[in-house]
Amino acid sequence: MATNQQRREAAKRKLERQLERRMEQQKRRRMIGAGVVGVAVLVVAGVVVWIVSANSGDSTDTAASSSAAPPPTEIQIPTQRTALPKRATPLPNPTTCDFKADSTGKAPKKVNPPDGKNVPSTGTVNVTLKSTAGDIPLTLDRALAPCAVQSFISLAKQNFYNDTMCHRLGTEGLQMLQCGDPAATGDPTTDGQGGPGYTMPDEAFPEIKYGRGILAMAKTQAPNSGGSQFFMVYGSADGLPADYSVFGSITDEGLKVLDAVAKAGIANPNPQDGTGAPTKQVKFTGVTVQ
Repeated sequence: MATNQQRREAAKRKLERQLERRMEQQKRRRMIGAGVVGVAVLVVAGVVVWIVSANSGDSTDTAASSSAAPPPTEIQIPTQRTALPKRATPLPNPTTCDFKADSTGKAPKKVNPPDGKNVPSTGTVNVTLKSTAGDIPLTLDRALAPCAVQSFISLAKQNFYNDTMCHRLGTEGLQMLQCGDPAATGDPTTDGQGGPGYTMPDEAFPEIKYGRGILAMAKTQAPNSGGSQFFMVYGSADGLPADYSVFGSITDEGLKVLDAVAKAGIANPNPQDGTGAPTKQVKFTGVTVQ
C-alpha cells in the first residue's frame, strides 16, 4: 500500500504531465494561430502587391494616354433645318443662262455645256446622289437658281459626277461637305480646282441664309465662276456671306448620311482652315434625276 509521500509524488507527476500537455497544446495553438496569421499576411501582402501593380499599370497607361494626342472631340450638329430662302421678286419664266467657256482651262473632265435658252425658273426636280456612304436625295428648286439647276441636271445626265469624290469636309464654323471636282484625290493642297470646262452666272440674292439642309454652288472669289462644284450644309454656317447660289435642299435621309460622314472626322486636314477629305469616303457611283 502506497504511503502518503508516494501518493504526493504521484500526484505531483500527474500535475506536471497535465501542465506539460496544456503548455504543448497552447504552443500548438500559438503555432496554428501564427500560421493562420502568416497566411493572412501573405494573402494581404499578395493583394496589396496586386493592387499596387495594377494601379502602377493604370498610372502608366494614363500617363501614356495623356501624353498621346487626345481623342477627337465629337462635333455638335444642330438638328433644326434652315428654311429655304425666297426671292423678293420672282425671275422671268423662262429665263436665259449665259454659260461661258472656262477661261482657266481647268477641265479635267470636259462635257458639253447645257442649253442656256428658255430655261424654266419654276418647279422642282428630285435628284438622288448615289454614293459609297449612302444615298443622298436632293430637291432642286428652279425658282432659286434656274441656271444652277439646269447645269446640275445636264452634268448628271452626262455622268459627269460618276466616280468623283467629295473632297472637302468642314466640321467647325461652316459645317458642310463640298463635292463636284472631277480631279479630286483627297489632297487638300490641290483639290477643289477642277470643273466642267464652263462657268455659270451667279444667282445669289440678299435674302439667302445658309444652314442645315441647304444646297449651294461653290465658286472662287471671282464673279460668275461657278461650275460643277457644290456644297451641302449639314449644320451651322456662321458668318458665310450670301454670295453663293442656293439651288435646292437636302432631304432628311440625305442629312443622316452627311451627319455620319461628319462624325467620322477629317482624314487629312488642311493646316490653313482645318477642312479636308472626309475619313468616311463619299464617292458618287451615279446620279438619278426624276
